[in-house]
Amino acid sequence: MAAEVVLETNIAGLPLLRRGKVRDIYDAGEHLLIVATDRVSAFDVVLPDGIPGKGRALTHLSLFWFDALSHLGPNHVVSADVHEFPFACHPFRDLLAGRAMLVRKAEPFPVECIVRGYLAGSGWAEYQAKGSICGVPLPSGLLQSAELPDPVFTPSTKAPEGEHDENISFQEVEQLVGPGHAASLRDASLELYRAAREVARKRGIVLADTKLEFGLRDGEMILIDEAFTPDSSRFWMARAHRPGDSQDSCDKQVIRDYLVSTGWDRKPPSPRLPPEIIQLTSQRYWEISDALTGREQTVGG
Repeated sequence: MAAEVVLETNIAGLPLLRRGKVRDIYDAGEHLLIVATDRVSAFDVVLPDGIPGKGRALTHLSLFWFDALSHLGPNHVVSADVHEFPFACHPFRDLLAGRAMLVRKAEPFPVECIVRGYLAGSGWAEYQAKGSICGVPLPSGLLQSAELPDPVFTPSTKAPEGEHDENISFQEVEQLVGPGHAASLRDASLELYRAAREVARKRGIVLADTKLEFGLRDGEMILIDEAFTPDSSRFWMARAHRPGDSQDSCDKQVIRDYLVSTGWDRKPPSPRLPPEIIQLTSQRYWEISDALTGREQTVGG
């Protein structure tokens, strides 16, 4: 039986603060309730079709990483047990189970903390043109999809929804948040990436790059949002990794490829997705989640 696709939630009794591209965020008093829906976006446009089980795959994987990397610093997770959620959530337990987290409130930094460990995507395009990634010089002669000598911190702005983030220099990060916080964001991002990369490597996965977000709570910097999921990271299967060409990503790249093939102008509304693309994308999300966490899971949640 196909899993139900959840495109939107409405938790009566909790004020809805925001609907993001994927997550619905509610005010739960002392905490926030973050619900990962099955919405999917491409080229900064939320598509009309959802991906079965996607929200649960993302939540399962984020919780795995928040726990596995907790020794490196605090994060915002309070509980993923629906029985510990506010009373208003109780009628929605079946909906929320596996796709929601109760988290600490924090003031987000206005910076996307991106770490690149391999030469791919826009980084490869810039390297070909300028020999650098986001202005950071790199050795000559590197191949596409090759591992970098050292991971590179390439922050960007947090653009309003529907607009594109823009790469910024470390000096611009210092201007935005101050030198002390800028250094902490860079150092924490690199440390978390290196640790996650080694965990992934032992499981036959290449963690090529990632995006992390941090916030301040009572003066302390904590990891927030999600962590090392296919929505925020680029994963490749190590057995198929061959530097010198583009790689088959374990994420929604299959959706991007399909949309490009239609000639879509990347403006709303987007084309509908064929059932086979939806199913393949669901399989990709669970494939990477299962490979990293070691949990057996039926595709679709």
